[in-house]
Amino acid sequence: MQVLSVLKRVPEDVKERMVNQYPSVDFRYCYGMEEGEDYLPEAEILITYGEDLNEEKIEKAKNLKWIMIMSAGMDRMPFSIIEEKDILVTNVRGIHAKPMAEYAIGMFLQVAKRAKKLQQQENASYWNRKLDFQELGGHTMVLLGTGAIASETARLAKAFDMKTIGVSRSGKGKDNFDEVYRIEKLNAALSEGDYVAAVLPSTEETRGLLQKEHFQAMPEHAVFLNMGRGDLVPEKTVSSAIEKGDIAHAVLDVMEEEPLPEDHPFWREENITVTPHISGITSGYLPRAFDIFDRNMKAYMNSDSMENVIDPERGY
Repeated sequence: MQVLSVLKRVPEDVKERMVNQYPSVDFRYCYGMEEGEDYLPEAEILITYGEDLNEEKIEKAKNLKWIMIMSAGMDRMPFSIIEEKDILVTNVRGIHAKPMAEYAIGMFLQVAKRAKKLQQQENASYWNRKLDFQELGGHTMVLLGTGAIASETARLAKAFDMKTIGVSRSGKGKDNFDEVYRIEKLNAALSEGDYVAAVLPSTEETRGLLQKEHFQAMPEHAVFLNMGRGDLVPEKTVSSAIEKGDIAHAVLDVMEEEPLPEDHPFWREENITVTPHISGITSGYLPRAFDIFDRNMKAYMNSDSMENVIDPERGY
């Protein structure tokens, strides 16, 4: 059995653990798909982030039975041919919860405590105490999504004495949420959001979901954060909401076009904070991802049920 990894940076201790744990398995670690493509025909299992796959590569992988995606986003996967060839797909859904929840709280705190302005003052050696600091406590956080990431973000928000409201298709109550609205009541939920965090995947239902009227429904002092997918909201809609004062600030970790071009106006907008799609990345990411692979590998070899199995028809 050959396992091909095309991840560019796999910690040596993780490689060693896999080799020692599965001595009968041939692990081949390549630095990216460009280096690993020649080995696709022999691979039974492929470990990848998924963005480097297309129909041509799937056709080339004649013996492929299982693709382990080391991310949660699946929007660039060639699912039609994967389904046609009956290839199993699993991902690492759930491991982003802690780092992304910390990111959300950290970014909201930066806005509340005027981090940009403070940095500007420090760079200018300017002592100015007349800054409008805010507190998270006593405010409401609205989370678009109620899955693992949103739930952990809500849990941390509760530690700051915030009210938490979730939005989902079902509207079913979930742990760490004071209330959960159905998606049909999105405007009503947004109207209560002092801080709004979007943690939605890219699906047919979510692409372009947020429009002008949704930002108009938010309080003028609202802070909007998107750490799900960039196609949730058109960039021009975010720009307009900031320019017109519909919201006070936007924090964007995901964009319609990535990387964000150097000449993009988002970089220079005082009330927009840009981060380069890193909300889920920490030094613990790959070790936790390989923990899931390890459990699934054992299940795969024993023909047991595996975790985080993806429905290719739905794309998640």
